Amino acid sequence: MYTTNRNLSLTPEKKPEPNHRPFLLSPAGKDYLWGGNRLNEDFAKNIDLSPLAETWECSTHPDGPSTVATGEFQGQKLSDVLKAHPEYLGTHPKAEDGLPILIKFIDAKKDLSVQVHPDDAYAREHENGSPGKTEMWYVLDATKDARLIYGFYHDTDEKTLRKSLADGTVEKYLQKVAIQKNDVFFIPAGQVHAIGAGALIAEIQENSNLTYRLYDYNRVDKMGRPRELHIDKALEVANLKGSSAPRQPMRVLKFRPGVADELLCRCKYFVVSRMLLNTESVRQMAEIQTGATSFQVLLCTEGCGIFFWEDQALPFYKGDCLFLPANSTKVRIHGKAQMLRVSC
Repeated sequence: MYTTNRNLSLTPEKKPEPNHRPFLLSPAGKDYLWGGNRLNEDFAKNIDLSPLAETWECSTHPDGPSTVATGEFQGQKLSDVLKAHPEYLGTHPKAEDGLPILIKFIDAKKDLSVQVHPDDAYAREHENGSPGKTEMWYVLDATKDARLIYGFYHDTDEKTLRKSLADGTVEKYLQKVAIQKNDVFFIPAGQVHAIGAGALIAEIQENSNLTYRLYDYNRVDKMGRPRELHIDKALEVANLKGSSAPRQPMRVLKFRPGVADELLCRCKYFVVSRMLLNTESVRQMAEIQTGATSFQVLLCTEGCGIFFWEDQALPFYKGDCLFLPANSTKVRIHGKAQMLRVSC
C-alpha cells in the first residue's frame, strides 16, 4: 500500500534545485448540465460540484486554471508559475505564448451539444486573438450503447443544415459512431462533433475554450432558459462535407525496461502517447526525462505508483496529473499504471 503523503523526503538535508522538479496539479471543475458523478466516484476528485462534468487537469486558461498541488509552488496557479518560469515550457515554437495545451477529463452522463470549433486563423480574427481548438479524445470507458457524432453521413450545405436545425431534423444527417474503451479520435478544428451519453473521455486540446453550438436537443439551463446556440459562427467554420466513419489507427507498442509506450496522436499542436507501467520491484523502474524542446504532462488513467527523483518520492494515483518542466531532472517510476503522456 502506498503512503498518501504527497511529498516524501528521502534525505531531508539535501535540497535539489527547484527549476527542473516535477509537480502534481489540482484541477478546476465544471458542472455542465450533461455531466455525471464519475469523476468524483472513480477518480476521487473530491470537488463539491454535482454534476461534475469536466475537470481541467492541466490548464492555464482563465476559465478554469489548474493549481500546483505539490512541491515548491504548492497552492499557486499553474499560469502564474509558468509566467515566472517560462523556461519550463521549453523551446518549441508553440510554447512561445504560454502553455499551448489544455487537458481534461470529461464525464458525459447525457449527450453533449452538437458543436464545432474554429481554427486558429478564424479565432484570431473573430475571437480577440484566441487560438482555435483542435482536440483529441481518448476513451477511458463507455457504456454498451455509447456513441459519438463525427461529421455528416453525406455532403450537405448551409441552406439544408439551417432548415434541419429549424425544424428539428438535423440528427438524421449526423454521423453516429459506436465507441469503446481505449478508442482514439482526432477532432480537427471545423469538424462537427459531439460526445454521446455514457462516455468517459480524456481530452487533449489547444488552449482554447471556443465552442460554437449548432444543436442542443432543445435543452434549458438551470434558470429554465434555452442554452445559447451559435449557428451563424458555426456555419462559417464547419466542414459540411460527408466523411467515412473514423477508423482506429494501428498502434505499435515499444518496450523498454518497466514500461511500454504506444503513440496515440501526433499533430502540429501536441503529441500524445500511452504508457503502460509495470515494475515488479523498486530495482526495476521506468525512467523519464524531458529535454530542452518541451515540457511533458503525465495523466494517470489507471493504477498507482511512485515517482522518484533526487531526494524525493511522490506517490500518484488514478486521476493524478504530473507536470514535468522542460530539461527536467531524471524521474524514475515504480508501480502498475497506465498514463497518457503529452508534449508539444
